[in-house]
Amino acid sequence: MTLRRVVVTGLGALTPVGNTAQDFWAGLTKGVSGAARITRFDPEKFRTQFACEIKDYNPEAYFERKEARKMDPFTQYAMVVADEAIKDSQLDLDSIDLNRAGVIWGSGIGGLMTFQEEVKSYANNDNTPRFNPFFIPKMIADISAGYISIKYGFHGPNFVTVSACASATNALIDALNYIRLGHMDVAISGGSEAAVTEAGIGGFNAMKALSERNDSPETASRPFDKDREGFVLGEGAGALILEEYEHAKARGAKIYAEIIGGGMSADAHHITAPHPEGLGATNVMINALADAKISPEDVDYINVHGTSTPLGDISETLAIKKVFGEHAYNLNISSTKSMTGHLLGAAGAIEAVASILAIKNGIIPPTINHFTDDDNLDNKLNFTFNKAQERDVNVALSNTFGFGGHNTSIIFRKIQE
Repeated sequence: MTLRRVVVTGLGALTPVGNTAQDFWAGLTKGVSGAARITRFDPEKFRTQFACEIKDYNPEAYFERKEARKMDPFTQYAMVVADEAIKDSQLDLDSIDLNRAGVIWGSGIGGLMTFQEEVKSYANNDNTPRFNPFFIPKMIADISAGYISIKYGFHGPNFVTVSACASATNALIDALNYIRLGHMDVAISGGSEAAVTEAGIGGFNAMKALSERNDSPETASRPFDKDREGFVLGEGAGALILEEYEHAKARGAKIYAEIIGGGMSADAHHITAPHPEGLGATNVMINALADAKISPEDVDYINVHGTSTPLGDISETLAIKKVFGEHAYNLNISSTKSMTGHLLGAAGAIEAVASILAIKNGIIPPTINHFTDDDNLDNKLNFTFNKAQERDVNVALSNTFGFGGHNTSIIFRKIQE
């Protein structure tokens, strides 16, 4: 069976370092840290008092007040980036077959703030069962895709993937496959997350997963640094317009890149810890390369999962060396989480945007906050520490791994007409 080609024709981003795809890219290439003391609630009682929040976000700049109140922030973020991506793609919705246009989205947690606030309200009202009628529709993760499809009238496949931090990349891989197998021609795909809440910070603190570097939040996310001690929680969303190549070409669309393959695997090891030898990470990259029908030597850049956790960074590095062998030393490797923090289920979406823009612009975004080499890592690898590097990028691979041992890799290539 001949698979159809799939390209990216629109981008949208709402992140801690920029509220549009263009501003996001500018923040990344300048090495801007999005981490600061939490403003959404008083974090004084928490062990971690900082996060990578979206800056200068006002829902009423995008929605009517009544409309915004019906949506959890994670859905608002999804709607904002979907709108940006649609406009960027210049899709004429009146001229495409909406029955062959779908929405495949990702979110690891969904409406955490809504859930938290409704339960607090219930507990503070003598346990009287009074709940907002929008409680369930605001909370459920799939509602993000539902809202997007309603706004644009997309009648094709519509669902949300939930695989923790791998969710958005799973969504992109599903959208890739639905298009190349002929089930649809256009997809809005990506992911959103809004977990910077008391429950989010408190829950991850209880797991000892977060950095507690409250005296220097802007340097707390430091992947591959000797003194890394946990990830920094982020929030936001990213969206891509995926299109069948001939469909995009026929309408004269600008094409950012082609998606040539995706891989999935499971660690089958532990609910939160990565496999110590990077078994699942190794397998997922091998699977992605096989699906893309390219060799390891074809890859120029890896946007790594790189969360700044002691174990995760080591296991991913081991996996890269196993898969790429000597070519690993020719790669640029970077973790944009050093700037954005970890957007959980939305991470794969904004990192896909970063990977695509690295191809388009010939620039590798840096891994910031590197101060001390870790002798447990191979420091001959090019982690693109502290400063962006110019490089012609033909092929970029993006890794996202999630609690539960879920692993995903997706591969983008400069368009070949």
